[in-house]
Amino acid sequence: MRQLDLYSFRCGVMECFCEMVHAGVKDLALSHPFSSPEERREYLEFAADVSGRYGLSFFLEDDPLITDLFPVTMNRDKCNIIFYRDDAGRDAYLQLKEKKQTLKARGLYCGHFRIELARRYGRLLSYPESRIKALIEKNTERES
Repeated sequence: MRQLDLYSFRCGVMECFCEMVHAGVKDLALSHPFSSPEERREYLEFAADVSGRYGLSFFLEDDPLITDLFPVTMNRDKCNIIFYRDDAGRDAYLQLKEKKQTLKARGLYCGHFRIELARRYGRLLSYPESRIKALIEKNTERES
């Protein structure tokens, strides 16, 4: 089988996710995590082009939301490109980040509140409830 280069692969994923957000299958989509803003910079021209073709917007996330939905190392110290159809999707993501900070500041980022935040994040990414539950249950690498 022919080997794909990383740049083309990541661009293909962004194209697919943009099509899904445009079609209403997803409310919000994340690029693959990048190790640094410099690495991500290589993809910005493509991100602008593909989001424009699908009538979407995107923003650069340098401090990704970490929840129990994904292993902590998947996004800690990484950055993303986040694609969305309208301001409501972007705002919902930013509100989740704010909610986490509020819970942490009050010493409540645990138990039900912590799981519910991860579930809300999964829903924002338009994952089915069964998949959200499975991802949270299988995640053994959680933020301390």
